[in-house]
Amino acid sequence: MNLTNIAVIENIVEQHAEEAAFLWLLRDDAVQAPHYSLKDLADLDERVEAHIDGLRIAGDVGWSICADALAQQEEPGEVFAAAVLAFESGQDQRIKMVLEAAATEPELSRGLISALGWLRFDQVKGHIDQLLRSLAPELRRIGIAASAVHRQDSGSVLIDALNDDDTFLKVCAICAVGELGRIDLLPVLKKQLTAEDKDCQFQAGWSAVLLGDRDDALELLKAVAVSDSPFRDRSLQVALRAMDNASAQKWLKDQAQHPDLLRYAIIGAGVIGDPVYIPWLIEQMEMPDHARVAGEAFTMITGVDLAYEDLDGEWPEGFEAGPTESPEDEDVEIDQDEDLPWPDPELIAEWWNKNKGSFQNGTRYLLGKFISPEHLQHVLRHGFQRQRAAVALELAMMHPGQPLFEVRAPGFRQQQILGLK
Repeated sequence: MNLTNIAVIENIVEQHAEEAAFLWLLRDDAVQAPHYSLKDLADLDERVEAHIDGLRIAGDVGWSICADALAQQEEPGEVFAAAVLAFESGQDQRIKMVLEAAATEPELSRGLISALGWLRFDQVKGHIDQLLRSLAPELRRIGIAASAVHRQDSGSVLIDALNDDDTFLKVCAICAVGELGRIDLLPVLKKQLTAEDKDCQFQAGWSAVLLGDRDDALELLKAVAVSDSPFRDRSLQVALRAMDNASAQKWLKDQAQHPDLLRYAIIGAGVIGDPVYIPWLIEQMEMPDHARVAGEAFTMITGVDLAYEDLDGEWPEGFEAGPTESPEDEDVEIDQDEDLPWPDPELIAEWWNKNKGSFQNGTRYLLGKFISPEHLQHVLRHGFQRQRAAVALELAMMHPGQPLFEVRAPGFRQQQILGLK
């Protein structure tokens, strides 16, 4: 083979590495997106897998290019691509390189954990067991997290980690307890509700409520949901589902009085699912800042796809959200509603006037139907990712001790589990 052919081949392999890393970043957003279905996620993941396969076929050249990208970029997408090849190869030196690059950095280790979750459990069980036996807390953390992604129990290592001095390890273990449905460990979680570390407190509350606690853990989540904590949305999603309808409505009414909590009150209305909120939500659609999230809450209750039913409108003239192209604009926060349709309040009000007789105030709805195991399973198969995440919470809380369905797992594997492939 001449040098020109070698250069062409290396260029193609480099493209595989770049695309695998880039597409992982896309799927990292897609797993929690309001407009991605399981089929969409599976299609995206097939694209990721195709580029990973290109790297596999390239053998040592594929690994060398991924290793160089890992050293130069230090981004979770590059970590993911390199880690898949490393753990799949079973070569200690490659695995060591990936672990040294990513294990101690929480953001980078997400790509590493994702890679261990990407591969079949029988492919990575031996590697995960090694991580769990490590003396280094950051490696045990990765082992516990990777086990939890596969919904596998890491046993005594998980229990010991609940009281470890390493905060990151402890938080990971507390989260895994909730995801795995380890209801037997609920007493241990309750002790962490008063931990000094706020991350430990929140995660203990989240896992405990998921496992059936409706006392101190629920009160903690309610407090987090009205704070400026980065966990307030996750707290809201679980806390409102844990309350009875009357308590949830009273609590939400109190929060809606505060302008800085209005967005979360709107989201909360969709979580509660009571159609009594529909007229109020339509009013919120008149305000550009809250219109799209109010439209999403309307859909969560009624099941109406605004775009499909032609109930969406145009971007309001003069309204700006997210960073602009102006170099003088210091606001770099992304538009958190960019993937939601713009609701047309007048058209939606007309739809509601025609269809409100099909809904009963005081009853919880999710996507237009009463909450039942059968309906939840249907949404898990056919809903969008954000809806599927809500349904996973509903199912876990309906049956405390049942593992939380992992809606972030590779789409093709979820399809197999759900009997869709």
